[in-house]
Amino acid sequence: MNSIRRHVPVLIIGSGVAGCTAALTLADSGCDVLLLNAGDRLADGNSELAQGGIIYQANPTPEHPSDAPALEKDILVAGHNYNYNKAVSFLCAQGPQCVDEVLIKRAQVPFDRNEDGTFNLTREGGHSTQRILHCADFSGRAIMEGLTAQVLAHPRITRLHRRAAIDLLTSHHHAKASQYRYEVRNRCLGAYVLNEETGETETILADWTVLATGGVGQVFLHSTNSPGCVGTGMSMAFRAGVDLANLEFMQFHPTALYEERSNRRSLITEAMRGEGARLLDSKGRAFMLDHDPRGDLAPRDVVAQAMMDEMLHTGAPCLYLDVSGVEQDVPTRFPTVYEKCREAGIDILKEPIPVVPAAHYFCGGVLTDVHGRTSLHGLYAIGECACTGLHGANRLASTSLLEALVWGVSSGKDLAHRVVAESGLPKALAAAIPDWRHEGDERRDDPALVAQDWTNIRNTMWNYVGIARTEARLRRAFEDMRDLVRHIHDFYKRTRISRRLVDLFHGSQTSYIITQAALRNKVSIGCHHRVD
Repeated sequence: MNSIRRHVPVLIIGSGVAGCTAALTLADSGCDVLLLNAGDRLADGNSELAQGGIIYQANPTPEHPSDAPALEKDILVAGHNYNYNKAVSFLCAQGPQCVDEVLIKRAQVPFDRNEDGTFNLTREGGHSTQRILHCADFSGRAIMEGLTAQVLAHPRITRLHRRAAIDLLTSHHHAKASQYRYEVRNRCLGAYVLNEETGETETILADWTVLATGGVGQVFLHSTNSPGCVGTGMSMAFRAGVDLANLEFMQFHPTALYEERSNRRSLITEAMRGEGARLLDSKGRAFMLDHDPRGDLAPRDVVAQAMMDEMLHTGAPCLYLDVSGVEQDVPTRFPTVYEKCREAGIDILKEPIPVVPAAHYFCGGVLTDVHGRTSLHGLYAIGECACTGLHGANRLASTSLLEALVWGVSSGKDLAHRVVAESGLPKALAAAIPDWRHEGDERRDDPALVAQDWTNIRNTMWNYVGIARTEARLRRAFEDMRDLVRHIHDFYKRTRISRRLVDLFHGSQTSYIITQAALRNKVSIGCHHRVD
């Protein structure tokens, strides 16, 4: 198979809020950036799907002129004090300025305002006050539209679509000359990437590489994530020997629309509960106060676990969200939810919404500092694929977009300095990296075989490594995933490369290392709910 080589100063893999923000920050400083995404357009990932909004800051009062201390407390409480305090403080200090400069002034995101022109702030579960900016219930889409327009207009950002990252390039593992394996410091050199349009595998050498590949939700049976969220960045980082952290903490969103149509379940934003909606059991009884004094506004891990307890106790396949308590005009305030439910034959003004928990946000990932630096020289990670320590054992609602924005800016600024201060890849080292060679020549990526492997992965992860975990379930998952990964690795080596096969390879490995982390952690905390 033919291969294309190129060498760029900065390679960013992923084009959500984190990737686009980092690209803009770097490009503004004079750096040339190559931005890759696996879909047909920049906004094909999870960022566009975000409904609730992004944390800004509560309106100041004489008693509390700054919202930072209260926000820090809310994040730590939601994260069960498993958070990295420095990351929490960093987000709370940098967040308002990043939102102001990047989203409000530059991208001109049309956040909802009150009649007097002030921002209409809402509240979600785990928050002690109203501090969340939103665009009705399509905040992610509005933010991505604003950022995408800026990226498309910037002359220093080159975009390549339909590129599936296969593997990170490192000096210790890929350089043909043995001398590089004796050097103390391993270095990231870019990535092998599959061009879906041509079927060719490209060798992209980069002085600096940024992972912004998103989450892992699609390795679970029920997920709100976009189809490509199979843990690509984490899988590649794991094989490169990069430090990972908090892999057992998968957050399950309490309210996803219950319907049997696709692997991705439509999200029912938490902001609905923030504005008066209530969870009901199959008999129409509000039950959350039986589980937590915060009721329907408890953090997500608490609500999801309570819902699973109710469903297991009654045998009901789903629960219900009653929106009759929402004071605002529901179709206007929540048009996305209203339309999705209407398409499913549900009139939410007359009947409650059937809901179930679904895999939503990954609190772990590639371990980074407050600038996105990883343990591998030359490699950064930002957004959902990274573990900054901000979320601890459970993410506070609406922190994800803000984390992506803040770390996108921070990593971009840090990288801009390093691009100038540190030399790029030595020509000899770049020349020592071979083009992609795949051993397999069989055309065996039969959709039926791949679909069956995905069925095994998703059912195993949902049933054994899901909301409620036990030693026996995790042990069974570990054994099943170990055998499945071995089988898929052999299959991968024998079969000609394709996007379908690359995703399966990443997804199987991601599932395996998540299971291992969950098995190692004997303490029940946050999203890692050990019922034994």
